[in-house]
Amino acid sequence: MASDTLPRLNAEWEPQEWLWIGFPHLAKEWPGDLLARAQVQIAAFANAVAESGQQTRLVVRDAVNMARAGELVNEAIVLERQRYGDIWLRDTGPIVVSRDSSALAMRFGFNGWGGKYLMAGDQTIGADLAEDAGLPVAQSDWILEGGAIDTDGTGLAVTTQQCLLNPNRNPTMSRADIEAALASDLGLTRILWLGEGLMNDHTDGHVDNLARFVGEGHLAVPEASGKDDPNATIYADAAARALNFGLKVSRFPSAGKIERGGQVEPASYANFVITSKLVIVPIFGAPQDDAAVAAIAALFPDRRTIGLPADAVLAGGGGFHCASMHMPKLLA
Repeated sequence: MASDTLPRLNAEWEPQEWLWIGFPHLAKEWPGDLLARAQVQIAAFANAVAESGQQTRLVVRDAVNMARAGELVNEAIVLERQRYGDIWLRDTGPIVVSRDSSALAMRFGFNGWGGKYLMAGDQTIGADLAEDAGLPVAQSDWILEGGAIDTDGTGLAVTTQQCLLNPNRNPTMSRADIEAALASDLGLTRILWLGEGLMNDHTDGHVDNLARFVGEGHLAVPEASGKDDPNATIYADAAARALNFGLKVSRFPSAGKIERGGQVEPASYANFVITSKLVIVPIFGAPQDDAAVAAIAALFPDRRTIGLPADAVLAGGGGFHCASMHMPKLLA
């Protein structure tokens, strides 16, 4: 890029223009009755955001899903038809930064989360959404998914070694190379490296399932629920690293051990979405749902916090944060 100034990536709690949300359409990802249930849960998420007064853009795949979505969402929601594979727009959508007082949609390489899930449209949906929104697009030559990073808006970011240092993403890049790229492309100049992400997370440990900024220098990390919590050691390690880095750390209950078909699911309340007026927490029918929503609500006294069912969405591999991407309001 020609500019000598670093870009700025806003914190999620800063003002937003709208929220893009992906609408489930692939029966192979949500078999049986899961697709219909996931659609209902995503629609409830979209409706909550729209009813709060924030513009909401529900991205749908085709005419059939346009009609289905139209049955489930309110009239305030913009239905945007696009070609995409999976719904995880946090990873495939545009990451919008401010540079030289203008908005710029950054696009990175995408290889299906390390070659595991390659679907038609997922490599192009980010640029398509940006261009339809009238945003200039800049393409970077390395692989990065939006759910792999979180920022407090000051140039500080958190990520995991499991994901960003994974050889299935950028095998020729060192940790120093990745830090330099995060600085030049997104203005992220201080990086807190956590270790592993959640057990069985298809994304190889995205940080938006593990630790989230809730204020400048303030990180929220789950705390193990129950003696059989499969991620107890991972949560404890993340909190310790954040404290050693000099951050303020708040804890909230984890979702504990949640299984489907005998396999542990990467269920996480940390996959909450911060919108202009709401914080929306995915819930799973677990005993600690209410306590987790209350604990997260205490971290956002300026917003209303609600919990919405997301168990069917999770069955497809992600949560509400994974399925959405915010368009920041870029202030001069």
